[in-house]
Amino acid sequence: MANKEGHRRFGSIRKLPSGRYQARYRGPDGIMRTAPHTFETSRDADRWLTVVESEIIKGEWQPPEEKEIRLAPYGRRWISERTLQPRTREGYEDLFRLHVVPDLGDTALGDITPAAIRSWRRQLLKRGTTEPQAVKAYSLLRAILNTAIKEDEIIRQNPCRIPGYDRYHTPERPTATVAQVLALAAQMPDRFSALIITAAFSGARWGELVALRRADYDPTTGTLRIHRKLAALKGELIFGPPKSAAGRRAVTLPAIAKAALEEHLKEHVDAGDEALIFTGDKGALLRTGNFRRAVKWETALKNAKMPDGFHFHDLRHTGNTLAASTGASTRELMVRMGQSSMRAALIYQHATNERDREIANDMDKRIARATKPKKPKKQT
Repeated sequence: MANKEGHRRFGSIRKLPSGRYQARYRGPDGIMRTAPHTFETSRDADRWLTVVESEIIKGEWQPPEEKEIRLAPYGRRWISERTLQPRTREGYEDLFRLHVVPDLGDTALGDITPAAIRSWRRQLLKRGTTEPQAVKAYSLLRAILNTAIKEDEIIRQNPCRIPGYDRYHTPERPTATVAQVLALAAQMPDRFSALIITAAFSGARWGELVALRRADYDPTTGTLRIHRKLAALKGELIFGPPKSAAGRRAVTLPAIAKAALEEHLKEHVDAGDEALIFTGDKGALLRTGNFRRAVKWETALKNAKMPDGFHFHDLRHTGNTLAASTGASTRELMVRMGQSSMRAALIYQHATNERDREIANDMDKRIARATKPKKPKKQT
């Protein structure tokens, strides 16, 4: 009998008029569901029901309709619901839109396999996507799919588990010597000289430097209080907190940077605690683009004999190298540089001001030695 159902301990099977078999079962949520396809034999339908029952017993069962959720809407919602810095959110949106959605956006979460990930990465690189961008896109996708496992319980395993896909070789960035930093500062228009020196010997990032106000500098201790940054988004500049808690810090300047900054404050900064320390000629907020044009950056680098491929951000490495050479501990360096590559780094911000002063003093000695004029050799 074509429509007669076969009764069993879990689920039911019936033969259809077509001669094929249909399997049905009641899920843990009380909803009756039908297998997504019919079966050639009753035994095949029975095996399918056995697998479903096993998933329910082991707590691995998921509503099949959830597995049909597409990556594109899920990923966009994931980004919109996260607490992110504006710049980070914008970066995630661009990564997802440009590098994930075109190949995987219409794929159901449950259908994304390691093989699909390998194929996607291969296509990215084939189209000319740089390896760093491919790694960032992969890491973002992995984070999105981790939420689909741990929080939303849509999939069981993360297909982004391929060794090596989450890292790439980073060439060592150039580090300028003290003499090169001072030579570069000398190439700057007068109002930007202190910016170069402060960047090099404080280790502050561009966004942190251009967000500094008079009230953030304490001349009695020579200390900069870094607690905000200026982020350049599409079409606008936005002040906000540092990316992580470790970014909020106080940095004691060595004497050479203290002197340069205080001269700059006298000559180029408006009165009032809220006056920005570093601005353009007419008091405008600084962007990297208008700064580079104003100082003729490439020409200045050449004249100062800076290392090839030198970026403004590389000034950080000079201060970092000097601070490390004083014997500062990893914890002290992490605090001074505002780094938090791991969660435990957040506790590093509690390093004492006394030790930071010692680091700055030792940096002074090394700077003095590096800038001391060499005695001419005696003629024989």
